[in-house]
Amino acid sequence: MEDSQSLLSAHTLESKVVEDFRRRLKYFFMNPCEKYRARGRKPWKLMLQIVKIVIITIQLVTFGLSNEMMVTFKDENLMAFRHLFLKGYKDHRLGSYALYTKADVYDHIYYVVNRYTGLQNLTVGNLAYGKVEGKYMPLTLCQELYRNSSINPGNETFDIDPRVDKDCISIYPVQSLENGSLATQLDFSLDFRRLLSVNIYLTLKTINLQTVRHHELPDCYDFHIMIMFNNHAHSGKIKVHVENDVRINECREWSVEGTSGKNDYLLLGFDSVVILACFTSLVLCTRSVINGIQLQFEFNTFFNVYYNKAVTWTDRMEFVNGWYILIIVSDTLSIAGSALKIGIQTKFLTNYDVCSILLGTATMLVWVGVIRYLGFFKKYNILILTLRAAFPNVIRFCCCAAMIYLGYCFCGWIVLGPYHDKFRTFDRVTECLFSLINGDDMYATFLHMRDKSYMVWLFSRVYLYSFISLFIYMVLSLFIALITDTYETIKHHQQDKVPVSQLQAFIAECRDQPESGRYQTDEESASCCLSPSCCCG
Repeated sequence: MEDSQSLLSAHTLESKVVEDFRRRLKYFFMNPCEKYRARGRKPWKLMLQIVKIVIITIQLVTFGLSNEMMVTFKDENLMAFRHLFLKGYKDHRLGSYALYTKADVYDHIYYVVNRYTGLQNLTVGNLAYGKVEGKYMPLTLCQELYRNSSINPGNETFDIDPRVDKDCISIYPVQSLENGSLATQLDFSLDFRRLLSVNIYLTLKTINLQTVRHHELPDCYDFHIMIMFNNHAHSGKIKVHVENDVRINECREWSVEGTSGKNDYLLLGFDSVVILACFTSLVLCTRSVINGIQLQFEFNTFFNVYYNKAVTWTDRMEFVNGWYILIIVSDTLSIAGSALKIGIQTKFLTNYDVCSILLGTATMLVWVGVIRYLGFFKKYNILILTLRAAFPNVIRFCCCAAMIYLGYCFCGWIVLGPYHDKFRTFDRVTECLFSLINGDDMYATFLHMRDKSYMVWLFSRVYLYSFISLFIYMVLSLFIALITDTYETIKHHQQDKVPVSQLQAFIAECRDQPESGRYQTDEESASCCLSPSCCCG
């Protein structure tokens, strides 16, 4: 009799432990609203994420406007430099500016030198010569050429030393004031048989005044300009292009009427609030991820002890909340981007591009995270469930399709590259074929191959028709069908309320609703000792 009572009490205790742990698991997977109804726990993380969406978006908009002015100013100055220093330059000739005779090369080099030395009387912009320690920085004219060479195309012979020598001369702006047209007095000659390139380096300074209208202090810009006459191919065509390396500095002395710098302090304060909010979110989400991993180990031990079963990897990953990982990454990027933005506003840093990438990616992830809150409603949650369920199969399918895609890319690059501009480089091939998959610019791709040799024309037809037929009619259709099948499966499970995993089946046995009051206990008392010795005791 005593043995039966002890067995009954042990069974009752064991059932209570199982129910408590099941209830604890159900509480862990509740959404913030359900947790509030279950324990009165305020959804601090939810409220913080909503605040974060607002302030990060405002921060990005303010930085975007400032960045837009900076990029526009750089682009317009680069266009002005092309018109100032390239003889006869027209906007529509961008990328096709080239020289074909020796006289044109000398003429254009002298043109650049004369334009530079007389710049102050030519430009309508606020441009000045660069200075170092109070002295003007010179225009540097350099030619790069093979060390020694003897080339005779008529006899089909050559003797060349591929090592490259560099010969430079410097021209100071003040010289132009005394000598007038300085370029005609230059002792500078070119050996076109050995010539690789002629590079002209010059530095100009200016101030971006347009930011004053937006209550921002102007920045001082150093434009390090390189005008390159490229003769590497020795094809009879010397390509000319202008490159511009921009460095942004804080102006030394400035005065703006009616400005006290108050807006700058407000922006710095706002960025500090963003950093504080993101850091708080980072700490809360990291803590939740750690709690989920700890509960995963407890669940694994629980199943081994009570059911003598191993927990599948899919069920174990249910405890790692991917949305929290997304928020952690977003918060890290936001903190780094905001710190960089503060450095840019205080003129200690000028990494606009890096800051744009950090803040832009962070904002994108924050807005993607909004889908998580839509998932609290069952009608919207089906998108999230479909994406999560289809992702592994989609990755495996894409890996297989990528092998065929890369094969076509390499083939098109080697065979059609010499005859078609869209296949000239490997990255262009990948972009062209991806456009074809999406139905873009098909006729133009076929049309450009009409005037080629018959063999290449025939190959291009077989190549393009087979690629389009394979990827549009088969690969793309299978890809869509894969996601559609997953969607139908998830929809079926939602309608029939069938648990799709071992973990969900275990939690589904808990019938306690959030309003039942059964969750009003501390997590420490709801947990149990899951070691074998404890459970046996």
